Amino acid sequence: MALFKRKPRAEAGAAPETPTGRRPICLALQGGGAHGAFQWGVLDRLLEADALDIRAVTASSAGAMNGAALVSGLAKGGPEGGRAALDKLWRETNQSGGKNVFGDSSIWSNALTPGWLKDTAFWRAGETLALSMSPYEFNPFNLNPLKRVLDAAIDFEAVRTSEIKLFVAATAVRHAKSRVFRSEEITDQVLLASACLPHLFQAVEIEGEPYWDGGYLANPPLWPLFYEDTPDDILLITLNAFERAEAPRAAGDIVDRLNEVVFNAPLVAELRAVAFVQELIQEGRLMPSERDRYRNILMHAIEADGWLGDLSLGSKFNTEWTFLNDLKARGRAAADEWLGSCADSVGRTSSVDLQARFG
Repeated sequence: MALFKRKPRAEAGAAPETPTGRRPICLALQGGGAHGAFQWGVLDRLLEADALDIRAVTASSAGAMNGAALVSGLAKGGPEGGRAALDKLWRETNQSGGKNVFGDSSIWSNALTPGWLKDTAFWRAGETLALSMSPYEFNPFNLNPLKRVLDAAIDFEAVRTSEIKLFVAATAVRHAKSRVFRSEEITDQVLLASACLPHLFQAVEIEGEPYWDGGYLANPPLWPLFYEDTPDDILLITLNAFERAEAPRAAGDIVDRLNEVVFNAPLVAELRAVAFVQELIQEGRLMPSERDRYRNILMHAIEADGWLGDLSLGSKFNTEWTFLNDLKARGRAAADEWLGSCADSVGRTSSVDLQARFG
C-alpha cells in the first residue's frame, strides 16, 4: 500500500508555466545510500521529458549528492547537462566501490536467493563487528571514497552560483540539531557531512562542529522551501519504504525496518504539519492576520514503496553497475508513471492526499 492517496484532479484553471512551457517546481530528495540510483532514474526521466522547471532542491545524504550533481549539470548544460552530471556521479560511485576481484558479482548474486549474503556467517559477523568497533578504530586515517566521487562528478562553483536554490541537511552531533546548508555554502565537505553514517565514517567537521548524516533529523528538510521565494509545488522522491507487508522476525530484518522507521520519522512529522496547514487554509480557519504567514503547499510524490520494497538495507551499500542500472530503470519507470498520471496537477492542486494519511 502506498503512503499517499492520490487526490482527484481539480477543476482549476491552467497551471502557471515558464516561457519554455515548463512548470515551476521544487524537488525534495530523500537519502538512502546506493538506492539513490533510483532517484537518478527518476531525475533522468523527468529531465528527458523537460516538462518541469526546477527552481529549488532540498535534500539529505544520497539525495544531496543527486541534488548537487543535478544543479551543477543544469547550470552548465540545461536538462541534458543535468542528465550527464547524474550519470557521471553514479559511474564514479561504481568505480569507487562497485567491483571486486571477481568483477560485477551481482551477476552471481542475482542467480541466488535475494537474501543469500545476509544469511551467511560472514555477513552476520560483519554486522557484529560494525556494532562493536567505531570508525575511529577500524578507519583511523578517515578514508572516504565518496570524496573522490564528489570532486570528480560535481562542479561546486557551478552549484554555488546557480540560480537554482539547493538546501542540504546535516545533523550537528554535539547539539542534536539539523543544520541546513544553502547553495553558497555547498562544498564536498557539506555533502560528506550530510551522508556521514556514524558507524561507518568519522564525523565530518565544519566550522568546528562535527556532523553526521542529515537524514536523522531531516530526510529531506521541507521547511526551507516554506520560507524562501520558491514555487508552491514540491515533488518528493523517497527512497525508504513507509509500509511493509509483514512485520520482520529475523534480527537483521528487524534492524532494517527500524532504520527505515527512524529515517522516515522526520519526514512524516513535516508532512503532518503540511497537511494541518492545508486543512486550515481549505476550511478557511485562518484569521485574516494569519493568512499571509502560511502558504498552501502543493505536494506531489514519487514513492519508493512498490518500487524498492523487495530490497533490504544491505543493498544500500551495493554499488555494482548491474544493480545501479536496475535501480535507475526502476526510477525511470516510476517517473514515467508519475508523468502520465500526476504531472498535470502541478500548479493546480496537490496530487497526493496528505490529510488522508496525516490529518
